[in-house]
Formats: sequence, C-alpha cells, structure tokens
Amino acid sequence: MKRRVGLKADPQDVARGRGSGFSPTGLVHTSPMTGMDGSGRHYDEVNVGDAFRRSLTVTDTHLVVGAGLIGDFNPHHVDDGFASGTRFGTRILHGVLTSAIMGGAVGMIFHGTAIAYLEHATRFVAPVRAGDTLTTTWTVVGKADKPKHGGGIVAMRAVAVNQRGETVAEGDGKMLVAATASWLDAMGATGSAP
Repeated sequence: MKRRVGLKADPQDVARGRGSGFSPTGLVHTSPMTGMDGSGRHYDEVNVGDAFRRSLTVTDTHLVVGAGLIGDFNPHHVDDGFASGTRFGTRILHGVLTSAIMGGAVGMIFHGTAIAYLEHATRFVAPVRAGDTLTTTWTVVGKADKPKHGGGIVAMRAVAVNQRGETVAEGDGKMLVAATASWLDAMGATGSAP
C-alpha cells in the first residue's frame, strides 16, 4: 500500500518499524528515530550555532562502486598505474562521492523529519583517498520559519576533515525540516500538506 502525505500511519506498522511514523496531519514525526545518536531532530529542536558531525572511513569499494554508480571511470579514480604518476600519487575518491558522504550526515540528523533537501554545494580543498576517515561537521547558520510547509528551512555550513585534521571539503546546504506539533500549533499552522 502506498502512503501519501496527509494519510494517517497505521500505529501497528510504526511499532513494528514499518510505515511513516507520521501524525494524522502527515507532517510531524511521532516515533523515535534510530539513524544515529541525536537523529530525528525537528525544525524547532535546532538552533543557530548547533553543530553535528558524522565520520566514515573511505575504502577501495567506495572508489570502485562509486565509479560504476555514477559512470565516471576517469583513471584518477580507477587506474592505479595512471594515478601513481599524477600529482595525487594514488587513486582518489570522486568529488561527487565526497559531497554525498558529507550530505549523509544531514540526512541522518534529520532522519525521518526531513521534508526535502533543497540545496547542497561543495568546494573541494584536498583529495580523499581509500583509507581516509572523513569527519564532517555541519553547523546551523540560519533558519526560516515555513509553518504552511509543516516546519522550516535549516541553513547549514559544513567542513569535512580527514584523520590528520586536514580540510578536504567545505559545503553549504539547506533542508526543509518538519516541526513538532506543538510548534505548528503555536504558529497557527493547520498541518495541511502544501
């Protein structure tokens, strides 16, 4: 059965870990998330200055599967012989995959409360190689109330560093995030889908 925003989730499905976990309005998350510690935050539960981070170790599999996933078989990413003669000295991760790994932290902090990822821009500062552990820290830099959309826009800035503390990428993102029912009530929102 397909679920659409505005339909009430079956509480038994939610209790079993299936279904949307949304309230009768279809906009507000009502069950705890298990994506990571602190995940499932609502719009009104984050403030300007809040920061969150996530780490992931890049493996050779990321380079190989990433090449197949995005169709980029540039020898910088897949050819050891070629890459050894470049300024990087070894194969490097695709920039788009570095950006995606950075974005994963946003998806997890708003696990189940994200309505839409609106913007994501990344600047690449240094190469990422297999064996590097990327730690991305996102900081909330702005908020815009959007009660008619069930929450608001959270603007964030990111820095990704490797295990040596070297900055490898910087980014910006905006996420439309659902608010709690109490915030929506205080804002006079009806909870209807946009």
